[in-house]
Amino acid sequence: MTITNGHTVPLAPPRVHAVRGRLRDEPVAGTKKVLLAAPRGYCAGVDRAVVAVEKALEQYGEPVYVRKQIVHNVHVVSTLEQRGAVFVDDVAEVPRGSHVVFSAHGVSPAVVAGAADRDLHAIDATCPLVTKVHREATRFAKADRTIVLIGHAGHEEVEGTMGHAPERTILVNGPEDVAALEVPDPENLVWLSQTTLSVDETMETVRLLREKFPAIENPPSDDICYATQNRQVAIKKVAPAADLVIVVGSANSSNSVRLVEVALEHGAKAAHRVDYAEEIRQEWLDGVGTVGVTSGASVPEELVTEVLEQLADAGYGTVEEVVTAHEDLMFSLPKELRTDASGNPTRGLGGRRR
Repeated sequence: MTITNGHTVPLAPPRVHAVRGRLRDEPVAGTKKVLLAAPRGYCAGVDRAVVAVEKALEQYGEPVYVRKQIVHNVHVVSTLEQRGAVFVDDVAEVPRGSHVVFSAHGVSPAVVAGAADRDLHAIDATCPLVTKVHREATRFAKADRTIVLIGHAGHEEVEGTMGHAPERTILVNGPEDVAALEVPDPENLVWLSQTTLSVDETMETVRLLREKFPAIENPPSDDICYATQNRQVAIKKVAPAADLVIVVGSANSSNSVRLVEVALEHGAKAAHRVDYAEEIRQEWLDGVGTVGVTSGASVPEELVTEVLEQLADAGYGTVEEVVTAHEDLMFSLPKELRTDASGNPTRGLGGRRR
């Protein structure tokens, strides 16, 4: 199976441990060390979504179907496949009457209706922060406002959000789209954004939108999620001191790709993204004294641990954690899954990996 979100990514079998001893401990000027960014890795919405699939498998047995990837991470998806999750592109592929989980990125009302038409038992694992954007889009559309949605065409979250107000939403991919943008009423605009964008690029897009359309209004609260912002702030602090930054995350993970860009924009001499530790290349480490390490919001910590072990083999055994924020947010699981092993109601909080 492959997954597509602007990139086609093969789903390799999940790996428990990286191949050790691949990297050599070559001498460099000065000392070798790792600056480990924090926060990193799983956010509350991702944790909730992954736990939702695991709990659905426990509660209903396999197979449990999942529309699209539950989160954008090759390892997570392939691991859940091994446990009995079946990932599909469309609810039309799900057998009638089956259980289906909607991914953390959210879905349009048309997808919900399609699931109902097939008598599917739908479990909505949409991140609550994405749901907030959906509600904003619906409310502004009902008020006959034109919504300028800042986001990446083809991303599942963008498709879901646009599906809540298709007649009232115009997509802007970034600053480069603003000059040619035309709207029906410049005095009746509001902007919203995909939750996983670069904070700096989004604010530049907003600045240009305000220059062109002075009456455009802000959303009632920030749409870019706290976890995306926190991970970008952390890597901004690490980057100026790093000869190399390694971002753990998948190619179709928007927030992981943004972390590479942010690292380079804020002083890292080089930055690369990897899914697994064994993808680190020896030549990346040539002359490198300080390595910055972080991970996207859909990456389990075990993959970061493997990267640190691989780097330790190459002489980077000293690890300094650079902490810019502490996260303790947890979301309740979807209501269908808020029971214990005996079927008794519970709060059903995600966050067990945090």
